[in-house]
Amino acid sequence: MISEDQLLALLQQPFDETDLPLPGKTTGKVRESYALPGQCRLLVTTDRLSAFDRVLAAVPFKGQVLNQLSAWWFSQTREIIANHALSLPDPNALVAVEANPFPVEVIVRGYITGVTSTALWYRYALGEREIYGYTFPEGLQKNEPLPAPIITPTTKGGATGHDERLTCRQVVEQRYLDQATWDEVQAAALALFQCGQQAAAQAGLILVDTKYEFGRAPDGSVLLIDEVHTPDSSRFWKAGSYAARLSAGEEPENFDKEFIRLAYAERGYRGDGPIPAMPDSLWAAVSQRYIQLYELLTGETFLPGAYPVDERLRANLEKAGIP
Repeated sequence: MISEDQLLALLQQPFDETDLPLPGKTTGKVRESYALPGQCRLLVTTDRLSAFDRVLAAVPFKGQVLNQLSAWWFSQTREIIANHALSLPDPNALVAVEANPFPVEVIVRGYITGVTSTALWYRYALGEREIYGYTFPEGLQKNEPLPAPIITPTTKGGATGHDERLTCRQVVEQRYLDQATWDEVQAAALALFQCGQQAAAQAGLILVDTKYEFGRAPDGSVLLIDEVHTPDSSRFWKAGSYAARLSAGEEPENFDKEFIRLAYAERGYRGDGPIPAMPDSLWAAVSQRYIQLYELLTGETFLPGAYPVDERLRANLEKAGIP
């Protein structure tokens, strides 16, 4: 495991942006994308950490973990649905099929939990019982399993700049997707979630909920895109201590960025107003947690890429003939 001192030093070399000599650059919360020949794109995963729809910090090795873990999941799930991944020229980079992303994020939830404004428990704790088109009974306890996983779609940064909740029916009624495509996406999402839960259980973890993104390939087919079952897109708990902590009314031991959300929520921050400052030790702990989750899920040893990342990235892209 990389030491805290090493991680604290790397906080001074943040990989928080790219400026590659390639056309068609787009920038998301975490990834930056460039156009490549042959209807492909280069996706570079930075170390930026986003929560509450805000970028909070740059965390060492976070981008590498997300990129390589997603690539591992893409390989594991190709029989469920095709995906956009083609090759990894660098630990932080992915060459992918250029897909047209759908305007809906697909959230699959297996438990009632969460502190963000779109989370089931947050809405339930406010007194809502009709959430995302589902009816929930009285008396539910935070972090309980749902009878079966459910799909709770959201828009991508609606009128407020934040993700807005949708029901499954509204996805079609409001013409985000046609019925046939939405049916295909929902079936794939539930199958992916089941696969993820099985793999997580083998690693001693619980896959609690996750976000999937899909898009349309140039040939018209539906593709799984973005990232899969990472600590950014998913919530993981330790399976061994879950039951005891639930009975005691304690929060499950998590292996994702939920503890970041909880740390900010304790300071009264949920995405609006000035972002509170946090100690560097928190970001070092995030990095260690991400790396540990990668190793638990894949069964592989994490091999840290060299910093500064930009120099390494450019050298590896040149070796791969990009550009």
